[in-house]
Amino acid sequence: MSNQKQNHPDQSKKTKLAKVLSIISGSFAPIIGVLAGAGLLKAMLSVLDTIGWLSNESGAYIILSAAGDAIFHFLPLFLGISIALKLGANGYVGGVIGASLLTPEIMHLVENDVKTLDFFGLPVLLADYSSTVFPIFIAMFVYAGLDRFLKKVIYKDIQMFITPMISLIVLVPLTMLIFGPIGTLLGEGLGSVISFLSGKSGLLAGAVLGASWTFLTIMGLHWTIIPLAIVNLATGPDPIIAMAAAAPFAQVGIGIAVFLKTPDKDLKALAASGIVPGALAGTTEAINYGIILRYRKTMIYVIIAAAIGGAINGSVGVVMNDFVLPSVLSIPAFTPVWEYLIGIGAAFVIGFLLTYLLGYEGKNSKVDDGFTQHIFGVKPEIIKSPLRGKVIPLRVINDPLFATETVGKGIAIEPEEGKIYSPVDGVVTTQFPTGHAVGITSEDGAEVLINIGLDTVKLKGQYFTPHVKQGNHVKQGDLLIEFEMDQIKAEGYETTTLVVITNTDQYIDVKATTSETVEQNDQLLKLTV
Repeated sequence: MSNQKQNHPDQSKKTKLAKVLSIISGSFAPIIGVLAGAGLLKAMLSVLDTIGWLSNESGAYIILSAAGDAIFHFLPLFLGISIALKLGANGYVGGVIGASLLTPEIMHLVENDVKTLDFFGLPVLLADYSSTVFPIFIAMFVYAGLDRFLKKVIYKDIQMFITPMISLIVLVPLTMLIFGPIGTLLGEGLGSVISFLSGKSGLLAGAVLGASWTFLTIMGLHWTIIPLAIVNLATGPDPIIAMAAAAPFAQVGIGIAVFLKTPDKDLKALAASGIVPGALAGTTEAINYGIILRYRKTMIYVIIAAAIGGAINGSVGVVMNDFVLPSVLSIPAFTPVWEYLIGIGAAFVIGFLLTYLLGYEGKNSKVDDGFTQHIFGVKPEIIKSPLRGKVIPLRVINDPLFATETVGKGIAIEPEEGKIYSPVDGVVTTQFPTGHAVGITSEDGAEVLINIGLDTVKLKGQYFTPHVKQGNHVKQGDLLIEFEMDQIKAEGYETTTLVVITNTDQYIDVKATTSETVEQNDQLLKLTV
């Protein structure tokens, strides 16, 4: 085992900006689908009401409207859960901190225009925090630090209830006293800046946002702008996504042109895999990472097409009325709709024609792997199996955090022996004190979590023998942990072992083996960038 190697500064380390972006994207990723789905539902109800098919006073409309509004109204609750989990804290405590801003008593006071409450002599400014983003982000960063501190100083046997109690006593007042007002001002300020720029020159703002949106998305920076759009929607329509919407349509146009033009079967399949989700759901990762990043000519095309489409939308004042991901199905969420159609249509047609007529390949047109790695910090990689046993899909696991892929994509294995080996060459970044789990960052950037059993953290290290420590360098095949399978089962716990990529959001795809059983060192997961 190569535990004695020294850490290199460049190895397995991200910049602070990359870490922040990873937290933001990882926090929104679990709920972005339901945000978009709920937005589409609200847009559909608006259309049905407009054409007279469903009255906004009917019971059906009210019930379906509640389904569409819930995720937005309780957004601090859901973000509290996902941010806390991303930061390694208790997600349910994070959810309660977010929910505390929205309790009926607080909302009743806000609705009745009560401005302040007294908290032991300190004035608490009351505000409607539904649909807000920034206050809960600030609160969760502080909570994660407090949670780590409390776990170090509080006796383990009483941590289960004392740590949450202290966290709530400290964080809920702090959030209402400080983090809420600061976060609200921050969100409103940034939103006002963008609104001011679009108001001064919608054409220029639209062109800049449209042209840059593809590359903001590729680098993960779009996650810092999406919250601004959500904040805008809390008080009215949003112009940001309306201007940025030209980019995904330009990307789809490029994808269709490449599909029609290329003789390469693999590239044709890749383009096809990106066209349908891009057009119908606004998810264009396959096109962005598989085509636009690989062929420099298409970068120029997407800039031109999206800039023109964004300029059109910005100049005529197109806005988004409900949060959606720009796609064919979400068109009713934007107004004025005909002008919006002209803007996104121009982006689509220009992207398609430039690619089809001028081609996507050229001399030295492909971007080298070093450029891709520089952007993502990861490379394509094969993750080997850390043990032998029966393969089980994550979706059937009796743990909602893993089954819903909130932690990340991966696979589960029913082990046949009590030994866990390293699936990669890399560094042990997390060694759980209880010995039931270990986290490794591979040399190519994959963050692999291996979790032995379900709820086995409650065994407090009994029956687990770690063979590595945090910071150790390991080679693929090195022994990491031994565990006593029979004893763990006798205590009433499952030994199903989970292998999860916790930085899933940095990959185009995480594909699990289709084999029913695996041996230690067999291919288990294929990571694509």
